[in-house]
Amino acid sequence: MRVLILGGTGDAAELAARVAAIEGVEAITSLAGRTREPSIPLGDFRIGGFGGVAGLANYLRQMRIDLLIDATHPFATQISCNAVDAASEVGVPRLMLIRRPWQKVSGDRWIEVDTVEAAAKALPLQAQRVFLTVGRQELGTFANLKDIWFLMRIIDLPTPDAVMPPGLILCDRGPFALHHEREIIIHHKIDTIVSKNSGGDATYAKIIVARELGLQVVMVNRPAKPPGEQVMDVEEALAWLLDKCKQ
Repeated sequence: MRVLILGGTGDAAELAARVAAIEGVEAITSLAGRTREPSIPLGDFRIGGFGGVAGLANYLRQMRIDLLIDATHPFATQISCNAVDAASEVGVPRLMLIRRPWQKVSGDRWIEVDTVEAAAKALPLQAQRVFLTVGRQELGTFANLKDIWFLMRIIDLPTPDAVMPPGLILCDRGPFALHHEREIIIHHKIDTIVSKNSGGDATYAKIIVARELGLQVVMVNRPAKPPGEQVMDVEEALAWLLDKCKQ
């Protein structure tokens, strides 16, 4: 049995490691290649795009993939949509592993918006020093906000010609400890955090610190996922895979 894991998340890496221990099942993890030094999962992997629906469908055929598990980032909508069409075309069973989103709790001061563009529009009303954690490709959306200082945490440096908001770039990769996030936020006198609702534990510490300090969080809600069978953790994904192996 051969399974293709569309990866790039911690859940995908954990799933690949767990599948590697199952006799008779081979996993191939696909990474988009958007970071220069991606975290390499256990087992076979590939890096780079497929070339749309047709390219992914061809790959499924050529590699004789039996099962497809989409464990990409909750905001990676294009590859998830491509997976729907490609799996349907080839006749490969497909599962989405989508970790639970963060939930607002007592003490949180969230402004919830549906897009990164809406997050940028919400900032001038109340923000002066912003911790921006939406990814390198989204930084240009905030470039016209010249009266706000940004601490921009990204994995890789932007290209020299990238349009950037004013502030400081911090290159780092999670998971991030609570004391680490508290130190950064206090040191840079942050008053607002902008984050995508990625879910999971790796980057949740900044939300805890915001709650402790009474800081505002502009939270970008997840886009709608395509239809299909979904699970929310690695254990459920493994149960689905093992059930398919028995059929």
